[in-house]
Amino acid sequence: MNDTELDNYLEAGRIAKEVLHSCAAEIKPGVLMGDIFDMVVDQIESKGAMLSFPPNISFNDVAAHDSPSPGDERTFSEGDLIKLDIGTHIDGYIADTAVTVNLGDHDKLCEAAKAALEAAINVVKPEVVVSEIGAAVEGAITSYGFKPIINLTGHAVARYDLHHGLSIPNTGLFGSGVLRKDDVIAIEPFATTGSGMVHEAPRAEIYQVVENTPVRSPTARKIMKKAQEMNGLPFSRRWLQIPKADLALPTLLRQGNLYVYHCLADVPESFVAQFEHTMIVTDDGALVTTR
Repeated sequence: MNDTELDNYLEAGRIAKEVLHSCAAEIKPGVLMGDIFDMVVDQIESKGAMLSFPPNISFNDVAAHDSPSPGDERTFSEGDLIKLDIGTHIDGYIADTAVTVNLGDHDKLCEAAKAALEAAINVVKPEVVVSEIGAAVEGAITSYGFKPIINLTGHAVARYDLHHGLSIPNTGLFGSGVLRKDDVIAIEPFATTGSGMVHEAPRAEIYQVVENTPVRSPTARKIMKKAQEMNGLPFSRRWLQIPKADLALPTLLRQGNLYVYHCLADVPESFVAQFEHTMIVTDDGALVTTR
């Protein structure tokens, strides 16, 4: 990794950290979910970075991928457990970080996820097998009496690539990949009161271009043009502001132009907490860019 790459990763991380904590502090009962989304976008761009994915704002049993629709009127309520997961980049060099905002009586669950993240970071160094990181996550969460979500993982990142091959498990049961010096990884433990597994829920607001196959529909062409502004990174339906976009999106999915990220939820009435940092693997351990 050269100095320019390192500087960009560190700057993306610094901005992500500042925006995450600034916006998380505004998550309160009665506040619109969409207002927090827009606040994240505005702050990232005003600080000179770009978004590496739409802000995820996930309620209670939903672990990931919830994001407001255009005109979304959902608000936060007393008792909610809100995951705010945001991403930045500088010239394609990505930071990905998350925090859980506790609006109820979920202190111990949040502590479990946070302790799991710290335990995982302490394991990171070159030549570590990723199942060792998963075992650290799992051990920390189960010591609090909760379950890790074992079908969600952290991930390696690369330039303009949010999920770059290597997965970082939240259990010691699997994961044969090996960390190498200068790998950039995002570790994100999820602690749950539920089953320890997520499923795809119907709701979906986040898309990503996977093929640039020509399309006939003028609306579909406008969507593809708008999506290409993200340089292959995910985008939000909320950003499109294109008439009849909802009619064209299913066509683009059927043709294989787009991939859709459904909300990922544990069982109803469960609660999920998440914390996440991005880090660079060095000979001295983890250089956390988002702390």
